[in-house]
Amino acid sequence: MHMNDKDRCDEMKPFIYDLNLDDLQAWAKENGEPAFRASQIFDWLYVKRVNNFQEMTNLSKELRAKLEDQFQFVTLTEITKLESKDGTVKFLFGLHDDHAIETVIMKHNYGNSICVTTQVGCRIGCTFCASTLGGLKRNLTAGEIVAQVVQAQKILDQKGERVSSIVIMGSGEPFENYEATMKFLRIMIHEKGLNIGQRHITVSTSGIVPNIYKFANEDTQINLAISIHAPNDMLRSKLMPVNRRYPFEDVMEALRYYLAKTGRRITFEYALIGGVNDQPEHAQELADVLKDMLCHVNLIPVNHVPERKYVRTSRNDIFKFQKVLAESGVNVTIRREQGHDIAAACGQLRAKHMELR
Repeated sequence: MHMNDKDRCDEMKPFIYDLNLDDLQAWAKENGEPAFRASQIFDWLYVKRVNNFQEMTNLSKELRAKLEDQFQFVTLTEITKLESKDGTVKFLFGLHDDHAIETVIMKHNYGNSICVTTQVGCRIGCTFCASTLGGLKRNLTAGEIVAQVVQAQKILDQKGERVSSIVIMGSGEPFENYEATMKFLRIMIHEKGLNIGQRHITVSTSGIVPNIYKFANEDTQINLAISIHAPNDMLRSKLMPVNRRYPFEDVMEALRYYLAKTGRRITFEYALIGGVNDQPEHAQELADVLKDMLCHVNLIPVNHVPERKYVRTSRNDIFKFQKVLAESGVNVTIRREQGHDIAAACGQLRAKHMELR
């Protein structure tokens, strides 16, 4: 399929969602427009949530033409939509360049949570995860991450509901796409836009040490979650090759800095894998590492990924593991599974789609 010149030109235009309010103000100034035009554009994008520039009816025709000429909207084409019995909806969206990403809307008793993706694929290589199959294809722009939330909000608009929280736990490692992730976060929390409460947003990392320090210094109220999955260096390296680059102790040291700097509780994500990291002695070792930290452990019974040979931890072993942590004074919960009937583990839908192509 050959691209015509218009398509090629569109490919190179920046996404309008890539711009925060300051960027839009700078753009308005450069284009001889008053600063308040930027606020109007921002309002059209995030409050009225229009689909194209022509709908921005309080802007002059000339200004709309200029926007049309210089920017494009992110096209997220729905390839697959799966709805779970528990209300979870999982989307596989096609991007402008034939790549695909997953976004999930989860229903909780406290509202709607959106799980967004920051990269196409992932290079971290965790051995129990489907996102990493096929490696990393590219980073998403800030606008492509923003578009996932806007698209989800447009879907919820039809029911008069709103996005109440965001988790950055889809495919990819957000801290390997740090600048785009931070720009996305600042657009999300802006009071003139979607105005998502900072404490209702969680960013999850596998432990990219330099950017844990950077994030600690960002002065936000956004929550940090860390995928730990093992209580020591040797086992973690087996499960998570990234541990060879950023060893366990370095990660823990960065997290201690984060705690000292922010005073904000850290969530440790721990995927339980049958017979690998789910025994009482692993729980005790983890409890010893975490005992003096302000933290919460989220136990995740691992989804069976057909390409991997891992088995699920038995219910009995899950509760034993939880009991050891709780008795050592560690705050711990077992993640309530959502979307189990629709392959809702990160990367599973995309992996299937890639196989069929």
